[in-house]
Amino acid sequence: MSDPYTVMLYINCIHSPGGAERVFCQLANRFAECGWRSILVTSYREPGRVEYPLDDRVERYNMEAERLYEGRLRRNVHRIAKLRRLIRECRPDILITCMQEPNFRGMMASMGLPVRRMVSVCNACEKEYPGLMGKFVGKVLMPMAEGCVFQTEEEKRWFPKRLQKKGRIIMNQVNESFFGVQHSGERHDIVTVGKLRAQKNQALLIRAFSRIAGETEDNLLLYGAGELEDELRGLIESLHLSERVKLMGLSTDVANDIKDAKCFVMSSDYEGLPNALLEAMALGLPCVSTDCEGGGPAMMIENGVNGLLVPMREEKALADAMLYMLQNPDEAERMGKAARETAEGFRPDAIFAQWKQYAEDILNG
Repeated sequence: MSDPYTVMLYINCIHSPGGAERVFCQLANRFAECGWRSILVTSYREPGRVEYPLDDRVERYNMEAERLYEGRLRRNVHRIAKLRRLIRECRPDILITCMQEPNFRGMMASMGLPVRRMVSVCNACEKEYPGLMGKFVGKVLMPMAEGCVFQTEEEKRWFPKRLQKKGRIIMNQVNESFFGVQHSGERHDIVTVGKLRAQKNQALLIRAFSRIAGETEDNLLLYGAGELEDELRGLIESLHLSERVKLMGLSTDVANDIKDAKCFVMSSDYEGLPNALLEAMALGLPCVSTDCEGGGPAMMIENGVNGLLVPMREEKALADAMLYMLQNPDEAERMGKAARETAEGFRPDAIFAQWKQYAEDILNG
């Protein structure tokens, strides 16, 4: 078999914002750029939701004109059958899938077909693969794939040894634009970026900020949207912080919105490899993160060297770390510069080279 190969990538959707969705669009685009036939398959589109951009050379297939909600069994049977037909018609050399449901459907749809399978993991496994069905997908089906991309060592250890042995750890890429942004010379405020959802635990961050609000003139700015917006707004009001904590909504230019922050904070309970933290490091921001389940922040931050790690769900520890960054600007700047150096390894060319090489190794193995 010789180049160019045909790669098919399958994920539920490519709506923005979404870390895995962004990664898969970037991969589809880069495979097309390097001369491969690149096919991106999604389960559904939702009206009014913005999708990440795709290169004109990427072939796009969407399995449902209207998203199926009713009946998990019916939904999966429909999508597995449709994906199997697409594999037969398009004849990809390799199928790459991401997250529990697409990994499950990809493995089932490709059974007995002449296609290599690369599954991928992008979140804390106890959360991504819960219950008996999750264990079946992660412990039985996924090890049958020819390869697996993990983001962290913690994720990798959750899976059976036979999948660990043929898997590889590959970090997410950071858009090149983040490396070219420089701060204006004067820093202000604490920022965070992420969906307003339980996983991100912004309530912990708000409560931690309430402990130090009297010791700083800097405000806390939260960029993102989600189902917890009203609940978080209520918490802010109950703590009498409406003038100090701002829900900024979705950002259309994250890099320029946060580049002058004194500190970037991630308060999550679990993460794979969080893109928002990677981007903040690429901007050279002093970063604080919980050492959460999934192990992503601990893969990137060496405590006290290029950022600060604090125990998960510990409000006082998070408050102390933020205050340290605010009150020790020279140390914060040093850690920010070290974070920027760490982020060099997340440049798009370097990360895509690892994906392409791994795919070729699987195809030639």
